[in-house]
Amino acid sequence: MLQHPETHAHPGYASIMVPVGVDGDSENRVKIGCQLADRFGARLIGVSGRALILPIYGTDGQIIDGHLVEVEEQRTKDDLAASETLFHRIVGKRNDVEWRGATCDATRFATEQARAADLIVVSRRGPKDRSEEIMDVRPGDLVMAAGRPILLIPPERTNLPLKQVVIAWKDTREARRAVWDSLPLLRYAESVSVVTVGEEADRETVADVKAYLARHGIKAPLSVVLGPDLGGCTEAVPVMRFAEAEGADLIVAGGYGHSRIREWLFGGVTRTLLDETPIPCLLAH
Repeated sequence: MLQHPETHAHPGYASIMVPVGVDGDSENRVKIGCQLADRFGARLIGVSGRALILPIYGTDGQIIDGHLVEVEEQRTKDDLAASETLFHRIVGKRNDVEWRGATCDATRFATEQARAADLIVVSRRGPKDRSEEIMDVRPGDLVMAAGRPILLIPPERTNLPLKQVVIAWKDTREARRAVWDSLPLLRYAESVSVVTVGEEADRETVADVKAYLARHGIKAPLSVVLGPDLGGCTEAVPVMRFAEAEGADLIVAGGYGHSRIREWLFGGVTRTLLDETPIPCLLAH
């Protein structure tokens, strides 16, 4: 007799990575990283990249001031040391932690180190947020290149209670990936809602998502199909409004279902979430 193979559950998050700089948002990110690491019994990895800003002058691109180079090298070392100090101050006496720092572009370094992580915690940088600093990672680049789910944290957020989670559903590869990548978080949620923006035909795909979640022990009793007339808004806007009305702690969404160039030119869900969401988001590409 043929035996049915066992259904394998998501393995969970064994390693969580947090890019760290010398800003206040870094401290908030590390606090959330600690909460998640404690919740999942995961290793917490702090990473920090800081590129050299070299004084290059003239049409031939020559460095003409060796003293300024030395000053910049020392500043880079000091910033990396300060970010490491901040990380260890927040993580305290936790044992399963690791630090990785390098003289390198922050986003590039975080992308490379993503190979060691199951989940990456970053901060949102919208037009109204503080300007990007040299040790900040670019969340959009990380979503595209890391190959890992990105937990996007709005400014000044210091915790992630996970009572109410909203899944922004669209029947795309990226959304399916996001649902799978978020399963460990969904299991902790008290309530999960599946929301889609589109035609009534989307009810069939929402029903499949709810059944899929149920197979993983997650009940998602509420599903909402929001109408296609968005009044010029992207699909993210009604989802965010719904999530705020429900008091959601997290939005789960696919990242860059359209080409990234199209989203930056014409707008899109990912761009809106990166720029505007007041609620933490898990994005997967």
